[in-house]
Amino acid sequence: MKEKNKAKIGILSLGCPRNLVDSESILARINRKGYPIVGMDEAEVAIINTCAFVEDARLESVDAILDLVALKKKGQLKKIIVYGCLSQRYKQKLQKELPEIDAFVGKISLNHGLKRFSLTPRHYAYLKICEGCINKCNYCIIPKISSRFTSLKVHSLLKKVEQFQQEGVCELNIIGQDITGYGIDLYGKIKLPELLSKTIKKAKKINWIRLLYLYPSRLTDELIELIKDEPKICKYIDLPLQHINGRILRLMNRQMQKKEIFRLIDKIRKKIPAVAIRTSFIVGFPSEQDDEFQELLRFIKDIRFERLGAFIYSQEEGTPAYDFKKQIPHKIKVERFNALMLEQQSISREINKKFLNQNLEVLIDEQEHSSSAAQGSSSTRKGGVYLGRSQYDAPEVDGLVYVNSKKQLQPGDFVTVKITDTLEYDLAGEALK
Repeated sequence: MKEKNKAKIGILSLGCPRNLVDSESILARINRKGYPIVGMDEAEVAIINTCAFVEDARLESVDAILDLVALKKKGQLKKIIVYGCLSQRYKQKLQKELPEIDAFVGKISLNHGLKRFSLTPRHYAYLKICEGCINKCNYCIIPKISSRFTSLKVHSLLKKVEQFQQEGVCELNIIGQDITGYGIDLYGKIKLPELLSKTIKKAKKINWIRLLYLYPSRLTDELIELIKDEPKICKYIDLPLQHINGRILRLMNRQMQKKEIFRLIDKIRKKIPAVAIRTSFIVGFPSEQDDEFQELLRFIKDIRFERLGAFIYSQEEGTPAYDFKKQIPHKIKVERFNALMLEQQSISREINKKFLNQNLEVLIDEQEHSSSAAQGSSSTRKGGVYLGRSQYDAPEVDGLVYVNSKKQLQPGDFVTVKITDTLEYDLAGEALK
């Protein structure tokens, strides 16, 4: 029972799903102490969980903080607490520049064994299995602002899976900065396949298990076989590669080179023919020459990744790459980013066409209330339209399936959908009886 005199708490969670899990843990801890959790429009105390991974994330965090400061000046908020990466990295500077903030809290150890205070829809959840990062990529600030790599113990994770089942979760997204490193710190060797096998046995009511962020050099044959053979594991491999040029990969301090990358992709596609590979690349890394960028473009054209994201290189103070010579002008970085994403848009459009007139299992996320959401798709202009995803689409980052259904559907329903139209990144179709 909540105490009447305790302040109402609201949280704004920025950045990746790993931050979202931390925000859920923060709220669970606060809620256990009797504080009422409310939306930001009702909050007396605002917590903002920040991200400082790259410049754009920092700017988003600062803008959000300034918005909260404006609300405090109007009397709509009593206190503001800034948590997370931004506080960890720039606490002293922020204290000087933002006296309106009541507390700056860096990353702290959170008890993920607590029952979560859910910030996701009821039917899916994120399970963070490790903290920190085991890699030392030259462009990345995370090892500087995070604690050492720490795997959460198996028994606590399985307890969390059981809690998710009780809550009605039907899609479990397993996350971490690098989940392929799971177990190295505790057992001296990779234990992700073993953890997955135990999770699958525990997760009898969970239909989909999705693996997010698999570091290429630790994607073992054992793990590929498990993904291939286990029906619950989505045939979706999140494999950030960052580049393909050998010189750039060495400068980035990546642990897999060009020939090994080609061999790995070939192995994945031979073992799992229906797989969707999601990857990400960095454009404009220091000293990246035009012919090296063109090599990356050719690689994308040849491999034809089902899902792809790109980032403009951000010169992060405190990283080895910060002092690298021949930093690329911003204009060129933007041009390369646009060229890469335009190429991927064309590839994605062609890949989606193969689903036309095919049946797909789709997980319903919500009902679509806007008639313009799937503009240009004739199949979505009739009756009730729902937003869903196939096993090839992770929440928030990938495409959608617009589902036209004659009967009422609920978030968390799995339906068979006949695809009747395809777009650059999304699909549309009719729910079958």
